[in-house]
Amino acid sequence: MPESWVLHVDLDQFIAAVEVARHPELRGKPVVVGGNGDPAERAVVATASYEARAFGIDSGMPLRLAAKRCPEAVFLPSDPPAYEEVSERVFAAVREFPVVVEVMGWDEGFIGARTGDPEELAGRIRAAITERTGLSSSVGIGDNKLRAKLATGFAKPAGVYRLTEENWAEVMHERPTEALWGIGRKTSKKLAELGVSTVAELAAADPKALAARFGPTMGPWYRILALGVGDTEVTSTPWVARSRSRETTFQENLTDPAEMAAEIRKLAERVTQDVLAEGRPAVRVAVKVRFAPFITQTRSLTLPAPTTDGGELERAALAVFDRFEVRRPVRLLGVRAEFTPPDSA
Repeated sequence: MPESWVLHVDLDQFIAAVEVARHPELRGKPVVVGGNGDPAERAVVATASYEARAFGIDSGMPLRLAAKRCPEAVFLPSDPPAYEEVSERVFAAVREFPVVVEVMGWDEGFIGARTGDPEELAGRIRAAITERTGLSSSVGIGDNKLRAKLATGFAKPAGVYRLTEENWAEVMHERPTEALWGIGRKTSKKLAELGVSTVAELAAADPKALAARFGPTMGPWYRILALGVGDTEVTSTPWVARSRSRETTFQENLTDPAEMAAEIRKLAERVTQDVLAEGRPAVRVAVKVRFAPFITQTRSLTLPAPTTDGGELERAALAVFDRFEVRRPVRLLGVRAEFTPPDSA
């Protein structure tokens, strides 16, 4: 009898792969995508090909550092419209199967399926993606979303892996807590301070002690993650952006508050255009400031009422910016408009 499964499909080195597909001559070369494609400018890596990652280049790394680590790398500008178009073709191919598809972003999505052979289905999905777009993908198979998502990490690159309650302890228990989807480096460090370093130790931890350290909601939830418990429902609701943001990295640090405020206004204007294009009002505005040498802070405020009005968004962004103590030169400014989550709209 067919069983219910959750599959997680992840496109391998997606952005870099799209660029290589557009420029076949780059195949096998270290490719780095980010900013305007100029490593002399201040910008960060959006993605890097596996060949570039071999030099220690990761997403979020300054392009200048990436160029130092791999001077022979090919640097390309980011092209979001191209990535979105390819992503739509990928998931159109997946939807041709008798499955439910929940897109999580350009390069990943969950698949709900009933089948007696999930590996066979995963193989056919991977083949369809490659045939339609030329891209490689990895598929994680699980009995819930958490395990399917984690399984994809073991499937990469270009493979299939199954992680369920059956092999959870064998695969995960000796791994660090940071290996869990939902626990980052900072939380992992705080857990270690409690004497909890592995997934097994977290699974056996006292929920009350975790609640005392991380709060009544997050503390027990971390233990639930360690037990491998997760959501099993895959919905076909289209992926909807939670926010729209714009930011600028300055080639020369800003030191004049008036100049900073002028840049905030420009960013707010660009974000307003994105909000109008989205067709949904913003409910919250956030501002990001990166001080020299590389200290990043973010502050935000909830708007009195949902709005698409550019003047309101600009005033809110400036009000948030006023909350910062600007005692250092500024190398980056960003403005973000957040929307009401679709399920609460």
